[in-house]
Amino acid sequence: MKQVFSSDLRGLRRGLGRFALALVLAASASACRQDMHDAAKYEPLEKSPFFKDQRASRQLIPGTIARGQLKEDKLLFTGKNGDAISDTFPFPVTAGVLARGRERFNIYCTPCHSRIGDGNGMIAQRGYKHPPSFHDERLRAMVPGYFFQVMTNGFGVMPSYSLQVAAEDRWAIAAYIKALQLSHHASVQDLTSEERVRLDTPEPEPAPAEGAEHGSEHGKEAHGE
Repeated sequence: MKQVFSSDLRGLRRGLGRFALALVLAASASACRQDMHDAAKYEPLEKSPFFKDQRASRQLIPGTIARGQLKEDKLLFTGKNGDAISDTFPFPVTAGVLARGRERFNIYCTPCHSRIGDGNGMIAQRGYKHPPSFHDERLRAMVPGYFFQVMTNGFGVMPSYSLQVAAEDRWAIAAYIKALQLSHHASVQDLTSEERVRLDTPEPEPAPAEGAEHGSEHGKEAHGE
């Protein structure tokens, strides 16, 4: 009996020792994690006695450029070729570019300019100053870089949209505006010979649906004809 009790006592001591060790390890891990949470650091705009102006948030070093913001393509980001407003686009204008331009135009431009670009958007109808129609002679003569610069810098009561619309999308909108202008002022002379033939060829009338003639006769009988 004494031997059994002694064996149980040794087992109890080993169990208590393991439990105590687990508690120590848990406390150590918790303390380490808490130390990382409470690491010495400055919060944004916090005061710092280290600097002469006592501002912990420092100005960027002159010439600092964020990753991906180098903007080496002058035409893409300024709308200029040299010192002149560009009459060309910085990339090929494809159907995809026009589709993207139309999507962005409908989101950002139509509230004032309307979907057809006549300056009679819903905001203008509710009292905001009407912008000029894109179909005026003056604006029809403007080159693509002009529209890009207006979107970038603002003009009159129109604010800059450079923060809302990326440079590539501003060019896409400019391309869509030029397409919109062309759609309102295109002439037959602008078409190719193949397109003119298609325009002069009447479309064939659709064939009657199957059973339509039978249905017509049935209708006449029903009305006593």
